[in-house]
Amino acid sequence: MNVLRHKTSQGIRTGTPKSRFFVQIKPLVVLLCLGLLFYAYSNRQDWLEALDDRPISAFALVGAPNFTTDTDVRETLLKMGGLKGFFGQNMDVVRDQIQTMPWIKDVVVRKIWPDRLSILVSEYTPVAVWNETEFLSADGVVFKLPMEKVKQTNLPRLSGPDYQSAVVLGAWNKIYNDFKSKGLVVKAVAIDARGSWQVVLDNDVTLKLGRGEWKTKLDRFATIYPQIEVPEHKKLSYVDLRYGVGAAVGMVDAD
Repeated sequence: MNVLRHKTSQGIRTGTPKSRFFVQIKPLVVLLCLGLLFYAYSNRQDWLEALDDRPISAFALVGAPNFTTDTDVRETLLKMGGLKGFFGQNMDVVRDQIQTMPWIKDVVVRKIWPDRLSILVSEYTPVAVWNETEFLSADGVVFKLPMEKVKQTNLPRLSGPDYQSAVVLGAWNKIYNDFKSKGLVVKAVAIDARGSWQVVLDNDVTLKLGRGEWKTKLDRFATIYPQIEVPEHKKLSYVDLRYGVGAAVGMVDAD
């Protein structure tokens, strides 16, 4: 019995140093693996580029964009100073570069083996001219687009601070539809930095509405407009509705 206990205790003593050795080396192995993974991740781009034997040299603009042309895409990509190969080229970089065109809403770029890109763009569609030099989309986004790309010549003219773009567009839709039902045509709506509204009809008559609520003022205009007498050789220039009742009118010489 004593011998057995002695052998058992010896077995325990000889096994303990090995267990401690493995416990101590395990964190080192984990750190080594993490270090190798980090190194591989940090250098993945270099390794991918090493697989390429030619740069990407062609692209296909897919879909049916209204404003974006092959020339637009080519000139935009050339600003990158040249593309890398199929494996080495980062698509996020290409995507960001194409989205520098201000009328591009979104873009999807895919690689096509061995050296091509497939490019699908989503564009903003102009529903109004904004501040004479920009455009508005249907959801009130202000964006730039070369005027020569726009085929529509009768877009409404809206203006105001950019942060009011959606408000002005909403006002336009209401005023245009309301006046259309009354036989009147609106071509422009504007709000200034102080919140003062103006409406311009298709005959260039300006309606000065002032700040605040404007619907009752426009209803008043629709009532009094047929009653305004315009002298010979004159034409109506503006109707000032910034009063509680009535309106003031301005005349200019007829051409």
